[in-house]
Amino acid sequence: MLGVMMDDIDGGLAAADAFVFFGATGDLAHKMIFPALHQMVKHGTLDVPVIGVASSKWGLPQLRDYARDSIQVADMGAGDAVALDRLLSLLGYVDGDYADPNTFMALKQELGGSRRPAYYLAIPPSLFATVIQGLRGAGLTHDARVIVEKPFGRDLASARELNRVVRSAFAESAIFRIDHFLGKEEIMNLLYFRFANSFLEPIWNRNYVASVQITLAERIGVQGRGAFYETAGCLRDVVENHLFQVVALLAMEPPAYQGMSAVQNEKFNVFRAMRPLGTHDVVRGQFTGYRDEAGVAKDSDVETFCALRLFIDSWRWAGVPWYLRSGKCLAETAAEVLVELKPPPQALFTDSAPADGRANYLRFRLSPNPEIALAARVKHPGEEFVGDQRELMLLNAQADAEQPYERLLADALEGSGALFTREDAVEAAWAVVDPVLENHDRAHLYTPGSWGPKQADALVAHPGSWLNPVLESTQGQ
Repeated sequence: MLGVMMDDIDGGLAAADAFVFFGATGDLAHKMIFPALHQMVKHGTLDVPVIGVASSKWGLPQLRDYARDSIQVADMGAGDAVALDRLLSLLGYVDGDYADPNTFMALKQELGGSRRPAYYLAIPPSLFATVIQGLRGAGLTHDARVIVEKPFGRDLASARELNRVVRSAFAESAIFRIDHFLGKEEIMNLLYFRFANSFLEPIWNRNYVASVQITLAERIGVQGRGAFYETAGCLRDVVENHLFQVVALLAMEPPAYQGMSAVQNEKFNVFRAMRPLGTHDVVRGQFTGYRDEAGVAKDSDVETFCALRLFIDSWRWAGVPWYLRSGKCLAETAAEVLVELKPPPQALFTDSAPADGRANYLRFRLSPNPEIALAARVKHPGEEFVGDQRELMLLNAQADAEQPYERLLADALEGSGALFTREDAVEAAWAVVDPVLENHDRAHLYTPGSWGPKQADALVAHPGSWLNPVLESTQGQ
């Protein structure tokens, strides 16, 4: 695991001796946290007290029932009974108002002899300050660490304020800003593939790369979360964090050494080199029917689709456009990266330019069914020098891969910050999108099941040249 390798060089915090998560009776706990904790127990990475905190007027028996139901749903009834029993035996519970100091005194008593707890804030950001102040007031932050669930603010100013609040009680090395996207095996493989293969380095720059496209598409809509989406929108919810992290892994310079801080430094440098967005760089869309969702304003202009053109003003990437898009109610559910190369400098054959104008490319399918493909032209049999472009494909699916929350929570408990986001990187990323968060054109309507509004085509150098993921591709066969 990357985090283990990083710890060997950078050192890190000592392992946590308790795991406390606020929001223990919430939806995130049921869908993600309890299943992750179950897998951690099963794989031997969790053997410390687990204390849930919430304001639900529950007791420990109810929380155990909630955990058991969560795991049965996640594993479709086929979970590890021994691991489940062990997790339930580790479980404790504190019920109380986050604004009441007595809640934190009860937590202190529940922690007993634990001296290095990890606090996971699986709660709305509006409650972060209240909980952190409560922990500090009860003397519970010394030698502790905090795991903060995204979003990390909603613009540059709020991100700075959030960082100020968290830093008032915890050192930066003890703050783990969790973005589950970074814990995905396919995302980690981008970093590995990029730097473990020497053949890429000579061409991985402005001299050979024409453009980079990143698509994160979902067929589903907002699924009853309209009220939340009204406060976020696609640019804040997906592009500024998930897609920017992918950009950073692809665009970063080789780290100077095998260390967590070296990787984080290079990612930060990418964010710093990103040119701030202007209104002409962004196309926003909204699927027809979004305004009929519960909690959505009848005149809402919140985007459910966002496409943008990004430039990285560094020596390696100067002048290379990066095209990013994400949206709800699109034609497919898929995440994919396309690195398009420049065509050969001289056309020796009449068919060197494909009909669609697309030159050789590298394609990284992140989900579903991960794969890596290289598109190259191959001659047809016969005397004529004609051919077509086909994909040479590596399948990269790993059925037994750790799930993101399992990996990230285990790393946080171990004290490895390699897969988490640093304060300066958070603020640098917000600085790129800040100019267009409020200053933008109105969202264009698009039909559910399409690839978003047609206006997004104009962002790309050749209109209509987005490469839409094809899940049942026959290329290369």
